[in-house]
Amino acid sequence: MTLFVENPLLVLFAVSALGYAIGQLRLWGVRLGIAAVLFVGLAGGALDPALGLPEIVYQAGLVLFVYTTALSGGPTFLSSLKRRGLQQNLLVIAVLLSTGGLAWGIGKALALKRSLVAGLYAGSLTNTPALAGVLDLLRRNPPGETPLAQALAEPVVGYAVAYPMGVIGMILAIVTARWLWRVDSAREAETVAAGGTDLRNVTVLVTNGEACRQTLGEMKTGQGWRSVFARLKRDEAVILCTDETRFAPGDLVSILGPEDLLDPVIAFLGERTPGHLEDDRSAFDYRRIVVSNREVAGRPLVDLNLSGRFGAIVTRIRRGDVDLLAARGATLELGDRIRVVAPQDHISAVTRYFGDSYKRISEVDGFTLGLGIALGLLVGIVPLPLPGGMTFRLGFATGPLLAGLILGALGRTGPIIWSLPYSANLTLRQFGLMLFLAGIGTRSGYAFAQTLSQSGGMALFLSGTLITLTAALGTLWLGHRWLRIPLGTLIGVLAGMQTQPAVLAFAAEQTDDDRPAAGYATVFPVAMVAKILIAQLLLSL
Repeated sequence: MTLFVENPLLVLFAVSALGYAIGQLRLWGVRLGIAAVLFVGLAGGALDPALGLPEIVYQAGLVLFVYTTALSGGPTFLSSLKRRGLQQNLLVIAVLLSTGGLAWGIGKALALKRSLVAGLYAGSLTNTPALAGVLDLLRRNPPGETPLAQALAEPVVGYAVAYPMGVIGMILAIVTARWLWRVDSAREAETVAAGGTDLRNVTVLVTNGEACRQTLGEMKTGQGWRSVFARLKRDEAVILCTDETRFAPGDLVSILGPEDLLDPVIAFLGERTPGHLEDDRSAFDYRRIVVSNREVAGRPLVDLNLSGRFGAIVTRIRRGDVDLLAARGATLELGDRIRVVAPQDHISAVTRYFGDSYKRISEVDGFTLGLGIALGLLVGIVPLPLPGGMTFRLGFATGPLLAGLILGALGRTGPIIWSLPYSANLTLRQFGLMLFLAGIGTRSGYAFAQTLSQSGGMALFLSGTLITLTAALGTLWLGHRWLRIPLGTLIGVLAGMQTQPAVLAFAAEQTDDDRPAAGYATVFPVAMVAKILIAQLLLSL
């Protein structure tokens, strides 16, 4: 034991490695993932309080995790507040406020400390940044009657006791809803215009004379088409489509888009034909290219004028594991893999223009990363006036979160590119979360063990379970029965409200399509901010 006490770095990486390994184990089809690092840390800290890691470890990890998470969610944050997204976000906010009220009532009924209630709320809804926000608020405003170390341990105890059912309870709620409502996911998917990322390439024979009276740009605007038109074959000549293209009867047109959105396009133009124009590479070739040129990143495709420069078009954007349609207004990010169609003799020039270097996208821009986090920390320490002469600070959890959302939505400011390559973002995010969980777990393990050994431990567990199930069943019932949100989308909304990737993975397995992921992305940023603020409010009430 002395070896570990004298070597905190050994403790950090031993806890991280063991926790990560345990997190990969499946129990009834569910695994904790990296969250298991917290429980290994708690077990280590319970053995000896001297194993607690320095405070800077969990602080640095939290800031890194929150900022990179918000940075990736920034581009979709504002768009998520429109149309159905607004309805789904209002549902999530209502449920989170209600469960916050329930947590407050449980605290009063059981005479629990406010810090314990706040941690219980964060754990029931599996939100690590909310826990971190509570810890930050306690650290800056320590309670006079309780030693700071004990005060910081109390919310972690509540969080750790409630967290397991925060995951399992959500999954049980999804299973129950599907069983009670007998939803056929395949049939539901057929009736929902999800506009997903499952893209199809079809070749259409133009037979409708009306489709030949307007330019392609006029038809796309008038008909509201969300598809990419690539090649046009007329007689033996093959050209690339532009907004000025006019079709003629007998033309063959290559079109890319989500399957359900292609049907009205095909019906208007003519009829679908077997084969694909993209198989003909005699005049035009296509290639997957990695975007590594910083001059290209953060700019809409329409501004790049690829047609004028190279006679080329981009048809798909692959970001992570998802294919996106390359609409004119789509913005490229470092690390995107794009599919470009261009004349054969221009392919090399287009490749050089976009960069196509894995090495360059593996390099993190330390200037923009450090500057963005520093701005977030500054936002977090600025005192905000409250009624009664009091002040409130967002803290080192919420400040970087808000900065990340704003900078992620901006994409770039002049020569500064705020976004990170997709793979680099995920790596930094997971590393930051690992540091936070290991740090906070080892620092709170001793107090956690003492709490579980006391008679009130089971009451805390049941209280956390009640909060989780209330949030889950309330979201599913209101969303499906009252707001008529398709269950395939709604279970993704539930995972987003819980900000829990394990629940999202389970939801995706139930539908075998992209609707859960779309629902998750729509509400995740709002849910993250709301839970951080509500948890801190519980600490102040």
